[in-house]
Amino acid sequence: MNRFRLILSLSAAACLAASPALAQQAAPVAVARAEAAAPLTAGQRQAAVASIIQSIEARYVFPERAPAIRDRLNEGLASGRYDTDDRNVFAERVTADLRAASGDGHVYLTHAPDQYAAALGAEDDAQDSPALQAIWAAAAVRSNHGLTETRILPGNLRYLRISQFHWVHDRTGQAYDDAMRFMRDGDALIIDLRGNGGGDHAAVRYLLSHFMEPDQLDITFLEAGKDPVQSRTLDNLPAGRVRGKPLYVLIDRRVGSAAEAFAYDVQQFRLGTLIGATTGGAANNNTFFPIAPGFMLSVSYGRPVHPVTGGNWEAVGVSPDVAVDPETALDAAMAQALQTLLARSEADPVDRAGWEWARVAIEARLHPVHLPPERLNALAGSYGGRTIVFEDGRLVWRRPNGRTAALSPLTADGLFAVEGTDDRLRMRLTGDALEVQRIDEPAPSRFARD
Repeated sequence: MNRFRLILSLSAAACLAASPALAQQAAPVAVARAEAAAPLTAGQRQAAVASIIQSIEARYVFPERAPAIRDRLNEGLASGRYDTDDRNVFAERVTADLRAASGDGHVYLTHAPDQYAAALGAEDDAQDSPALQAIWAAAAVRSNHGLTETRILPGNLRYLRISQFHWVHDRTGQAYDDAMRFMRDGDALIIDLRGNGGGDHAAVRYLLSHFMEPDQLDITFLEAGKDPVQSRTLDNLPAGRVRGKPLYVLIDRRVGSAAEAFAYDVQQFRLGTLIGATTGGAANNNTFFPIAPGFMLSVSYGRPVHPVTGGNWEAVGVSPDVAVDPETALDAAMAQALQTLLARSEADPVDRAGWEWARVAIEARLHPVHLPPERLNALAGSYGGRTIVFEDGRLVWRRPNGRTAALSPLTADGLFAVEGTDDRLRMRLTGDALEVQRIDEPAPSRFARD
């Protein structure tokens, strides 16, 4: 069965921002540290470069670029640029030259002795080695198949963090089923791909199918000398499809490969809104070759074609619909989601109250409110036995039991969040009264100033 992995190594993802099925694939996973490898000899370096060139010439998706890659590597060898006995340093230097000559984020070399040993047992493609598949599967299980975090955010916004698109047959689908059952009950959905270097297209297709009709063409994979392979959305989804929910996807420069494929689908099929920064720009399908002694070479062997654009995101990345600093992308997505929900005239009043409560806090985080000390000092006082004092430049609620809670301004007209209440309690100070607002009460309690 053809599978495509589309994934970058950690170093690749760092540079761009920077195991194969029908896929774009990630870097070799972390393994237990063995004793330090023997120093790399000049003969080993020369043999490794020769094997890399042979693999590039045999399989690279853009054969016209192979001569430039070959010349660059031979020049690096002849000039002494690769003269190091450190295998990781050698891999870094070779990767830099592979990238410079190809302009391809999926072409790289890593020192991964355990995966090298596992790949040697493959009869054909290295990624089909049962031992290598077992290494990848173990990494997937340890990270819950890349579904590393789910949260209920204020306003019943549901959040899912996907660190990598792992796929293990008969295992990963169940993890996505659980995640999507959680997500579908949200009023709006946020999927966080920031830092996701890619993975297996099977996982992308499974996730995407929840937002599209069954049997829709997602993408076509092309490889020289072979028939095109289509990826189509799935019919059977145990968690069901998600319809009518605003969808927001967070992206940054470190998003690559298969993760970019999902972001590209969301944008081109108009399934949701991308928020953050342009992704890395690595679209091609890659596979791995074992390179002695102990290296793994990633080589692009095919390319995806999207049915909407007739192209892909190679070298240009996927641009966000809303460009913001990726560090603030979650708050920006929450603000947009709440604004969209509040615009619904038919919304249930209870739901609307929850969205409005959440919106105030998000706006305060995105646009902090600063009240001058004299204004804060004027609001201090006793309100129906509730004591508000001004100290250290801020207002503090001093409770009868001696505990205190700082008040943080949410709006310019005197609404404050109360420290330590998970934003379930707020106070509004008007100067002549204190209004206590609780998230689960329809109206505030008002206490006149003593």
